[in-house]
Amino acid sequence: MPFFPKIEKITRDVTISLFLLMFGYRIFSLYFPLYLANKGFSLPQVGYTYLFIYLPIAFFSPIVGFLNHRIKPTTLAVIGILGYGIYALGMIFIKNLAVFYLCQIVLGISAALFFVSMRAILISSPLENYNRAFGWFYSAPYYAGAVAPVIGAVFILKFGFISVFIFSVAIQILTAIYCFFKLGRKEIKPLDKYFNFKSFSHNYEIVFQKIKKRDILFPVLISFSVLLLSGFYQGFGILSLKDVLYWSQNTIIVITAMLCFLFSLLSIYLIRRLEKLKSEKSIFQGGIIAGIFSILYGAFLPFLNFLSFIIINLFQSGGSFICDSGRSGLVSQKLKENSEEAGAIDTIFSPLGTALGALISGIIIGFLGYQLLFILGGVFVVLVGATLSKVAKN
Repeated sequence: MPFFPKIEKITRDVTISLFLLMFGYRIFSLYFPLYLANKGFSLPQVGYTYLFIYLPIAFFSPIVGFLNHRIKPTTLAVIGILGYGIYALGMIFIKNLAVFYLCQIVLGISAALFFVSMRAILISSPLENYNRAFGWFYSAPYYAGAVAPVIGAVFILKFGFISVFIFSVAIQILTAIYCFFKLGRKEIKPLDKYFNFKSFSHNYEIVFQKIKKRDILFPVLISFSVLLLSGFYQGFGILSLKDVLYWSQNTIIVITAMLCFLFSLLSIYLIRRLEKLKSEKSIFQGGIIAGIFSILYGAFLPFLNFLSFIIINLFQSGGSFICDSGRSGLVSQKLKENSEEAGAIDTIFSPLGTALGALISGIIIGFLGYQLLFILGGVFVVLVGATLSKVAKN
């Protein structure tokens, strides 16, 4: 048995494109809460920043799904990649708060263009195993995270945050070139220039009729609860280390980079598990693991050392990874006949859940505090997972 799970050519090209995109983004994104804190942002403002990034992804995903019928998905993906570069450029020059939030919206639209289009390409491709394919797809940000934060840390510590934004712009230009030449000539599914809003509405009507069935709806709701929890960690996971454990910025940067590297190794094992698990089972198992280890993180937060922090976060991230991959695999299998709409809907889940999680956590963290926020988030996920799983069996 080879060490690496099988990866088909189309999955490889899509995964490498995502790796490069995330490499350009992750050299600064993991430390972005620290950047905002240094700029004097309050905790609610940090939550709003992520809301302005993720909510536009959810809103624009159906529009991108419509455009995918009439414009080559690769073209839309390349535009999205260039949008990431424009965003990084904006972070260098923009000082006005309103324009800053506008840039977050631009980033959200760019992400919708890229992720919906790439998911549509994967879903419409003749893949052997959708769980495995999306396992590779979801692992790409972690591979980027294994390297990019280290490079980003060096640049930030030596030259400040502006240097990583400049580096990011250069990487996104190269990513756009790679994506265009590797995927630009592929046309898995013919375009329909006559596709209109009536067709658009009809397709979504079919898709939502399928989603309302218990075999799709319940697993998707479990996955959504995990995404809400991810929104808690997106804005406040790193800040909890600064405000509760009083770790220095340099320490946080180093430990975060180390965590990403270790998870990139763990993901190889997790992809192999995804090959063997049914999508529904991977969603349930992943959700329970993510919830339990969020409870542990919150409960032991004041007492964490480097080792316990890494162990708890590896399990928590691993659970979320399995759950997300299982959801995408399930949506791909059940909605394959409507790949553009399936790609849009699958893309909506992640940003909408993360955006709502960021909004909710930004509102309640002031009176709950970090510990209770992560504990209650974990309890919620476990209860949703256990309840819906039991109801589905009856």
